[in-house]
Amino acid sequence: MAIELPNSLKKTFKKEELTPREIVSELNKYIIGQDNAKKAVAIALRNRYRRRKLPSELAEEIVPKNILMIGPTGVGKTEISRRLAKLTSSPFLKIEASKFTEVGYVGRDVESMIRDLVRIAVNMVRSEKIEEVKEKARQNVEEKILDILLPPKKKSTESSSSEEQEKFYETREKLRKQLRNGELEKRVVEIEVKEKSSSPMEIFSNSGVEEIGIQIQEMMPGLLGGKTKKRRMKIEEARDYLLEEEQKKLIDMDQVSRLAVERVENSGIVFLDELDKVSGRESGQGGPEVSREGVQRDMLPIIEGTTVNTRYGLVRTDHILFVGAGAFHTTKPSDLIPELQGRFPIRVELGSLGKEEFIKILTEPENAVSKQYQALLETENIQINFTKEAYEEIAKTAEKVNDITENIGARRLHTIMEKVMEKISFEAPYLKKKKVSISKDYVRKQLQNIVEDEDLSRFIL
Repeated sequence: MAIELPNSLKKTFKKEELTPREIVSELNKYIIGQDNAKKAVAIALRNRYRRRKLPSELAEEIVPKNILMIGPTGVGKTEISRRLAKLTSSPFLKIEASKFTEVGYVGRDVESMIRDLVRIAVNMVRSEKIEEVKEKARQNVEEKILDILLPPKKKSTESSSSEEQEKFYETREKLRKQLRNGELEKRVVEIEVKEKSSSPMEIFSNSGVEEIGIQIQEMMPGLLGGKTKKRRMKIEEARDYLLEEEQKKLIDMDQVSRLAVERVENSGIVFLDELDKVSGRESGQGGPEVSREGVQRDMLPIIEGTTVNTRYGLVRTDHILFVGAGAFHTTKPSDLIPELQGRFPIRVELGSLGKEEFIKILTEPENAVSKQYQALLETENIQINFTKEAYEEIAKTAEKVNDITENIGARRLHTIMEKVMEKISFEAPYLKKKKVSISKDYVRKQLQNIVEDEDLSRFIL
């Protein structure tokens, strides 16, 4: 007997039937190199698909094999996880482990990551439901606007009322036609709008008090902004407001919450960045190290599998995939407490990036930074063309600056490209020449003074 997942997850898992090779191929469109990391996450994603085909008793026992990515900043750790989540429309949360504090200290507790993940899932499901009811809501809004423009008459018992009714419907259809043709957009109408007021509970949102689950505004709408008032506005403005209100009416938020929790429990992905920052053991020296091991102990039950209470209900974390990441320059994975090490059985090391990788990053990915600049300047009818030698010079400079200063990986390309394109971006509205070629000499000219002055490059690049 195969395990049956809720109907709400069929869309989520639709693309999860991609084979590991297909998953890696999709990741290759945005990330250069790091084949070992891509293979690890591809297998993790495929295993979720495999789990669905197992008997329910066995499927419940199989938990995701959490992954620990080890490598310097800017080599693609976060991007791999983010693209993986997009492949399956999975709820995805990136959070820095260093933001958490041990229970008893002022700061965020580790359970807040699950609450944040559920919020993201609720927004995802709500957006999907809005898309489903969009047409129905649009039709309802059209009828409401017509009711405002031509209020329906009370039914009459007289025999002559049939003629009046026929005339009424004829006029209404004329107005409908004008409304759909956009001829009435500037007409001013009077509609009832709800008074908006924020709940005082949100003052404590940073410490998680909002998760108590008490919505005073929902309990006492008349006290906190549930009253309505009449407001005059153009039909084009009224339509947007009425459409939003109608969508809220058509969506069952209880169902949205339930589906969101199911999605989190079965396909949620949490990316724990900067895990190396909390990997130090207790040293007794005070300072920021005091609560490092405490944070790890608090993380352990979440990653092992526990139940977290959120405003949308209880959430089990047993089948959420956790991807840890860190540079581990001054520490090593073995500095984590043994129990936490055991919860990240798959470890992949991401290598540093050099000139050849930088050239590929500049040219191959669909979201390459060079393509972004070309698209931005094309909005002002300026066509930018990079020569092959220009790409090589930019890559060579990025590698050199990473060597002599701090190695920040591919992020260095963004700072260098900004300096290369600075003059053109600034002068773009005034350029008479609409086709601009970026050559090797131009790149050198823009970067020469900065690269030669090592002290200056530390601050600018």
